Formats: sequence, structure tokens, C-alpha cells
Amino acid sequence: MRARLGCRPVAGIELQDLSKHYRQGQNLVRALDGVTLSIAAGEFVSVVGRSGSGKTTLLDLVGLLLRPTAGRILLDGADTGTLKDAPRADLRGQKIGFIFQEYNLLPSLNVVENVMLPLRYARRRLPGGRARALDLLEIVDLTDRLNHRPDELSGGQQQRVAIARALINRPTLVLGDEPTGSVDTETAAQLVAIMRRLNREEKVTFMIVTHDLDLAAQTQRIIRLKDGRVIADEPSGGDQAEAAVDLAGRGREVEGVEVEARHTRLE
Repeated sequence: MRARLGCRPVAGIELQDLSKHYRQGQNLVRALDGVTLSIAAGEFVSVVGRSGSGKTTLLDLVGLLLRPTAGRILLDGADTGTLKDAPRADLRGQKIGFIFQEYNLLPSLNVVENVMLPLRYARRRLPGGRARALDLLEIVDLTDRLNHRPDELSGGQQQRVAIARALINRPTLVLGDEPTGSVDTETAAQLVAIMRRLNREEKVTFMIVTHDLDLAAQTQRIIRLKDGRVIADEPSGGDQAEAAVDLAGRGREVEGVEVEARHTRLE
């Protein structure tokens, strides 16, 4: 639950008047336009909106994959705008984990090797990397698939590997781009439960971009984007699974976001 104004925890992410504009022919596209928001350390937040609303641009900016046209991005109090490319890459590798809709696993590596892959590129040594990978794979319930390669796994199992991989470097922030977009409803519910557990146990901030209001209802907070602007930012009651089932089951549209009829129940 978000803190009340005046007693809010120190934010893990601060976005101050953040904009990203680019030229498309003679037109100026305002992919993101003056976004200001804070996300507290340890929050589980979803970002929703129609295609073209600016969700992915926001994620890429927070993930330090793009530089903003204007505004500031602070991660754990550090102003990322002053960093050159190499320090930005170091900060991204140390503090941020990524979960994609497509799993992006290397087909030649087994499950453990895929989870440990980010350790190869980190510029800091993480002691006990293999033990850390095994612990994460136990959390995502893949201890019986350690030596399997991606083509021997289901889509849901591959995404579990990707979730474990995102946590291997002990990031303070995990960004997810439609992490349940390529799996069925039952598998999506399992993935959401895993992410919620990791959010609680690892005390890591999650920021998830999604079209799936069933997923969003399980987060602590829903940020709604439209035309590059925040149009709503509100608690979701994410610990009340029954409310999520009711919202998704009605198949209605909320603030311009299409909600598909689902019947997911999280235990």
C-alpha cells in the first residue's frame, strides 16, 4: 500500500517532468510528455494504457536504454542524466533487471547457464553466483529442469527462467515489458504469483508494463498512460485477489484500456 502524502518512503525511482520527443518526417512525436512520478523502494507497480500511450518508452527511459529529451531520472537518489555511456551501462547492470515478453534465452545454454548469463557481463564479481542461481530456480519451481535447454521447456517455464535471470545480480529494480503476454491465463497467474513472492522476499522494486488488467490488479499501484501523459495513478488493492478476478471477469474497459474476460484465481 502506498504511503500517505507527507510520510512516503524514500523513492527508489524519481521521474521529474520527463519527456521523450522524436521526429517522424515533418511531425514531432511526443512519445512521453512531462511525466512526473515517484516509486518507492520495494513497491510493485504496473503501467497500463493502449498501444502508443508511451508505456514502452517510459520503461526504456527508466531502464537507461534511452536518454530523455527533457527531465530527470533518479535511481536510488542518483541523477542518471549526468552519467556518460559506460557508467550508465554499469548502473544498469548493477541495479536493474529486465523481463521481456519474448524470453530471449540462449538456445545453446541450459537453464542454470541462462540464469547466470548476466554475471558474465557484470563489471563486479558476485560471490556465490551459481548458488544464487539455484536459489532463484527453487523459488520459480524449476529445480527439476536445471540441465534442460530452452527448446525442452514450455513457454511458461522459459519465462520463469527469464524471471530468475532478471534477479541474478541482486538488482534494486526489475522492469517487465508484457511479462505474461506470451503465455496462457493459468500460466500468467503462476508468473504473477512468482513475481509477487520475489518482490516480497527480495525487497526489490517491480515496474511492469502490461495490457493485462488481471496482472495489474495484483500490483500495489496502477499508473495509467494516455498520449504520453499520466492520466491516473492509484492504489490497486493488489493483495485482494478476489477483486482482481471480479475486475477481469467483467471484461469491461477502464480509462481506455481494454480488459479481456479472464477467470484467473491466485491462491
